[in-house]
Amino acid sequence: MYIREYLLEITSPLTFEISGEPFLLEKRIRLLEAIAEYGSISKAAKAVPMSYKSAWEAVDTMNSLSPEPIVQRETGGKDGGGTTITDYGEKLLENYALLKAEHERFLARLSEVTDIKTGTFRTIGRLGMQISARNQIQAEVKEVEPGEVNVKIHLVLKSGQILYSVITKEAVEDLHIKVGQIVTAICKSSNVVLFSKPDEAFDNQLAGKVVQLEKDSMNAKVVVDMGNHDRMVSVIPLKDLEMGGYKEGDEVIVGIAAKNMMIGR
Repeated sequence: MYIREYLLEITSPLTFEISGEPFLLEKRIRLLEAIAEYGSISKAAKAVPMSYKSAWEAVDTMNSLSPEPIVQRETGGKDGGGTTITDYGEKLLENYALLKAEHERFLARLSEVTDIKTGTFRTIGRLGMQISARNQIQAEVKEVEPGEVNVKIHLVLKSGQILYSVITKEAVEDLHIKVGQIVTAICKSSNVVLFSKPDEAFDNQLAGKVVQLEKDSMNAKVVVDMGNHDRMVSVIPLKDLEMGGYKEGDEVIVGIAAKNMMIGR
């Protein structure tokens, strides 16, 4: 007996609207990308594909809805005139690509917590959960070092510095953590310690510069830039700040225990 298997997937197009009118649809984005590549509306229309008339209508609609022109055209040239993407249009394409990647990542996570065959959703609420931890930094998984109970994750920050996180094997499996992935490194500001020189007691020792200081009667919030705009916030007792003598512009070492460094996806 032959039983046909159906592959069910969760999909959703990413569309932007302005005043209720469709502005950026995936097909229009493909058209803009083709215009940027070919510099010709006729070649771009063939690549999408769509008719030459529809391509111009799409361009005119986007330009009229947009606060700034997206496409500039020169009539009378070869293949119906040359077309170029404006600087604003280039930025729009870059931002759309970033949002598209996040959109696809969300749908992938949604599929992981959904049993489509039974219509069951498992812990779906966590997808929209916000957390109070002040420090949330994107990093790339460089290595997954397994252990009997816990796993040590090696992360690379944009600055090239290495950050370590120790989490359970179950957490690694639940998050589907793999080498090469972009994840979010998370830790509470109260778990971030500052030093003027390295301290071997901490797994994570990241070099940075104090870029902001705020104080009240009891505590101080110290913002440290670790390179390429990766920042870590440390909230320490005011007496510790005074003892360390930290001030804006000082080079410091950020110390974080690997067990206090969480990972999110």
